[in-house]
Amino acid sequence: MLIKVVWVAWGCWNQGSSDSEKSEILQRCNWLVDKVMVEPRQLLMEMPGGIGLQYRGEWALYSCSMLTKALSNIAVLYPETTEESIIIIDSLIQNVKSPMLRLYDRMRWGEDPLDSISGDKSHISYFSHLAWMIGNYRKIGGGDKYNALHDSLCLSMNRRILKSESLNLPTYPDEDIYIPDMLVAIVALSDYAKLNNGKYQSTVNKWIQRAKSEWIDDRTGLLRSFLAIDGDTSVRQPIKGSYSTLNTYYLTLIDPIFAKEQYVRLKTVFLKDSWLTGFKEYQEGGEILGIDIDAGPIIWGLSPSGTAFGIGCATFFNDKELRKKLLKTAEIAGHTVSGNGKRHYILANIAMVGEAITLAMRTSYNMSEK
Repeated sequence: MLIKVVWVAWGCWNQGSSDSEKSEILQRCNWLVDKVMVEPRQLLMEMPGGIGLQYRGEWALYSCSMLTKALSNIAVLYPETTEESIIIIDSLIQNVKSPMLRLYDRMRWGEDPLDSISGDKSHISYFSHLAWMIGNYRKIGGGDKYNALHDSLCLSMNRRILKSESLNLPTYPDEDIYIPDMLVAIVALSDYAKLNNGKYQSTVNKWIQRAKSEWIDDRTGLLRSFLAIDGDTSVRQPIKGSYSTLNTYYLTLIDPIFAKEQYVRLKTVFLKDSWLTGFKEYQEGGEILGIDIDAGPIIWGLSPSGTAFGIGCATFFNDKELRKKLLKTAEIAGHTVSGNGKRHYILANIAMVGEAITLAMRTSYNMSEK
């Protein structure tokens, strides 16, 4: 226990600002780049085998998109890293475009997403993450290499969203609509609008207005985690901590005022502030030990994914005290190791997507206030 206390204190000693954390952030980025920027087949093999091919594909995609967002954030925080970040993001986009990383989506929809951009099936998960990555590539000064693909992806998403009566698309056939997955598409369209004189901003505005007026859970005040596939809001769906924190994070990238309202509600409903501070996966707290494919292992009711995404919200809203507590929880659970100019949580050896998410979240400062 004494060794653990000392280790946690060492892991947290420099936390507090983007300046004091610079060395740690860059070292964590170095480790992730080495692990994620590999051949697509090798990247899939790095994902846990027991979760199945679909989830391995999803986690590999998320590892690439979250590392891309982290690199984009880092390029803004530390401009001297911009040129290298552009090169790395370029390679990550190439990986996500590969047949191996498109496979999970092709399996579920029965067609290849990039071969059916002009079609009518959703593919919203794959399209949105790839478009979001390209948007971040362009935002930090990447060239026009992917402009045509970016145009096609956003045109397709915009067309399919507007064609849907509820303005939402299913991630997979015959499943509920996952609001966090839809929000990636809305973020991608919002980024595209900033790069293209407001094109598709009207769709973003329509979606946000519908969200505020129709998709708020009346019991918690939070944006719903799920919607019925037909958009029927009378169908009661559970509100999950991991989904709510992710929703709130994505909203910071589109509508900070709405996001702040959600953040206040989020802390009221899901925050557990104790010796181990974090966001719960279930409102009632949950069992001492459980498992959830999206949240990860539930320990004392806390959601690993929810807590990680909560770091992004606390960082954006400059909630310094909570951010420090959440990073301490991450250190207690993850246990940092370092060497050769690299640093990572030991748990990242099992699920590197968690390391990528946490790095993206802890660098998600509100740049308008920096």
